[in-house]
Amino acid sequence: MAAAPSPVLADSGLPYGLPDFASISDDDFLPAYDIAIAEHRAEVTAIASSDDVPTFDNTIAALEASGRALARVNGIFFNLEGPDSNPQRAQIAQELAVRLTEHANAITMDPALFGRIRELYERRSELGLNEAQTRLLEQRYRDAVRAGAALDEAGQDQMREISGRLATLTTEFGQQLLDDTNDSAVHFADAAELDGLSASEIAAAGRAAAEAGRDGYLVALELPTSQAAVAKLTRAESRRRVFDASTARCARGNEHDTREMILEIVTLRARRAELLGYADHAAYVIAEETAPTPQAVADLLADLGAAAQQAADAELSRLTDFAGHELTASDVTFYLAADQRARSAADDAAASVDIDEFAEYCELNAVIDDGVFAAAGRLYGLSFAERTDLAGYHPDVRVWEVSRDGVGIGLFLGDYFARPSKRGGAWMNNIVDQSRQSGTAPIVVNVLNLTRPEPGEPCLLSHDQLITLFHEFGHAIHGLLSAVDYVSQSGTSVPRDFVEFPSQVNEMWALHPDVVGGYARHHRTGEPAPPELLDAVRAAGGTESAHATVEYLAAAALDLAWHRLTEHDLPADVLDFERSALRSAGLDSELIPPRYRSTYFNHVFAGGYSSAYYSYIWSEILDAETEQWFLAGGGLRPELGAAFADAVLRRGDSVDPVAAHAAMIGHPARIEPLLIRRGLS
Repeated sequence: MAAAPSPVLADSGLPYGLPDFASISDDDFLPAYDIAIAEHRAEVTAIASSDDVPTFDNTIAALEASGRALARVNGIFFNLEGPDSNPQRAQIAQELAVRLTEHANAITMDPALFGRIRELYERRSELGLNEAQTRLLEQRYRDAVRAGAALDEAGQDQMREISGRLATLTTEFGQQLLDDTNDSAVHFADAAELDGLSASEIAAAGRAAAEAGRDGYLVALELPTSQAAVAKLTRAESRRRVFDASTARCARGNEHDTREMILEIVTLRARRAELLGYADHAAYVIAEETAPTPQAVADLLADLGAAAQQAADAELSRLTDFAGHELTASDVTFYLAADQRARSAADDAAASVDIDEFAEYCELNAVIDDGVFAAAGRLYGLSFAERTDLAGYHPDVRVWEVSRDGVGIGLFLGDYFARPSKRGGAWMNNIVDQSRQSGTAPIVVNVLNLTRPEPGEPCLLSHDQLITLFHEFGHAIHGLLSAVDYVSQSGTSVPRDFVEFPSQVNEMWALHPDVVGGYARHHRTGEPAPPELLDAVRAAGGTESAHATVEYLAAAALDLAWHRLTEHDLPADVLDFERSALRSAGLDSELIPPRYRSTYFNHVFAGGYSSAYYSYIWSEILDAETEQWFLAGGGLRPELGAAFADAVLRRGDSVDPVAAHAAMIGHPARIEPLLIRRGLS
């Protein structure tokens, strides 16, 4: 009898190739990978061993068309392992970290295949290729060289060893951080200790404690250093306990301590860079970004850091006067929020505006339907129909079919609520990438970590959560509107320091008058948000606080400092190096720690942002210019949305993204709009 088809690889028969998650068990993944990896290797071997003269179609395009089974199983597994991990999935991820790296090395270091790619690369000006094809060929060549294909046998052996070990370490870092973050949830015996939190937040803390088999309340930690609870808790001791738990993560000398892991990761990255002829890991990474050099990034961070620290000193002085006593690091965000409320009320004393009341007008479903989706409809002609007949990978996940001008273009999945199995933060990912060559439409996922409300109660969004929702949906639009031939150029497959740009642009619509009026209705009365409240919220969010700017820049500087080290000048102690690096950057404020300390810096030690955490501020230069372009053209207008989609969102990496942006706005992006927005002009 023939073996039953793999439920992971079998055609589900569902719209757009949505996996039938209910039919897939964790035991199915490794057998599916056995099939998919072998199939992909056979496809690549056939390309590499062909006797035909290399052409773009029989080599580069053929490589793009290969590995579809592997792409499918990756799209399913890694969209489970991040937002809904369990011990078996964590173990599978560890095994796959090595297997997938070895598989990639076998392809990129295949001498016959590299010979064909190199021959085409050297003749690229003679091939009559269009821009997308030229970019794809050049990228394939660079990828192979950067993976070690041009090294001698000994060098390739070293590259295999380094890449395999890095894959294991970075996977383990993320898993240790998730475990330690869960273990570090702060226990409170009495609800009075949580004064300042809302009734729903206190109820959620009680529910978390009960689920953990404890009395009292558990305040779960969020991924960054700053915790939303710290900005609300009225008791200084409660704030201190939550803040200290956040900053101590993975540095407590327990089984989840990541310090030795960090030193090994940095060592291996530096060794790989040297092997490939780069000065350091930062040079290796930034060679593929839109920023010209690591020094250009360092100069930007230094210039912004000096201005931001000056603004932060003034801000901290004002907060100290406001508080009436000296501040500790765990006090700053609390008094920053209190000062912001007081200033808003002073600006409109007659109305006594309290910007915290804005959450009462930001119910999650209303924001999704009448805010996020409505803005995308106005700008890009998109419509969203919830498909309750389709199931995601977890009961929390909702599925929408996305159409443009009445024609279905893909699926959007929303996974909004926190749970212990989900890693912290918010992100976008694809289950399926768009590609004309493969005939696939996108299936895009947004993941957030909102506190689940009590049954029957609404989920109300803070201002920061509102902005995060719009931000992540900007990534989703980038994936959904993709219209390229080749999968590796699809959607968000652009340089890391460009990828945040479309998502940052989408944030501008959260409080735009043409959008906010659609969703900002009181969750109980249905009354629209008062104009004076909206004005106060816009004023409060219109300029980033100096605190937020400094904590971001400190994290970006810390990332760059780690990755400009060579193998020969590595530190002995992680925390000592961190202090020294921040001091050298002029960002070593005792009251404003970096957004991520090294030991829980998931972006750079487990994610794809090593030497690239600067990309948020680099992209924001483009974003601030684009916001002015939209506003000068009339704001939420379909013709502007069409121009932005045609120049940026639909093109992915099939064109030079920075050149396309400059052509759209009529000039290269300037830094002045960013400085104004950040209050640093």
